[in-house]
Amino acid sequence: MLLKVNNDLFIELMGPEHKYELFHIIDTNREHLGKWLLWVNKRQAADDLDPVFPVWLKNFEDSNGFDAGIRYQGRLVGMISLHYIDWKNKSTSIGYFLSKEAEGRGIITKTISSLLTHIFEELGLNRAEIRVASGNTRSRAIPERLGFIQEGITRDGQWLHDHFEDLINYSMLGRDWVQKK
Repeated sequence: MLLKVNNDLFIELMGPEHKYELFHIIDTNREHLGKWLLWVNKRQAADDLDPVFPVWLKNFEDSNGFDAGIRYQGRLVGMISLHYIDWKNKSTSIGYFLSKEAEGRGIITKTISSLLTHIFEELGLNRAEIRVASGNTRSRAIPERLGFIQEGITRDGQWLHDHFEDLINYSMLGRDWVQKK
């Protein structure tokens, strides 16, 4: 375990022992996740996950972010990541996804809220960013609900299957988070 959010919700570091469980979420949510995440189509078998686990664990060991599972009532329902940690500028970037059947329960909102407390109070960082495809309204609602500030738009910031998609850039500063709590 990496972080307890509440009695039903945990953030757990992902390793090779989780590959079949993680692949099951990807495979059963292929259409749901694949609409916004290009890597989904590259994972056609559980063994396709083997190369990512050493990278994820090395990033965690090097204090350069992490990739973790979101467990709700004991079941893996999604993932959350700190894509990197820029220690010089005390900033990081958050990414996340959730299985279709787990949506609508506030799981991502609660998980990111708990993670922000960890980022600002335990890691001592100053800034957290979230970048979301402009058309992904469900995902955009998360930083907006949590009080992130929309800083701007990266026009055509992501190639998504057959077109470019603008990215909405959100940020939260440590001092803003302290005031919101």
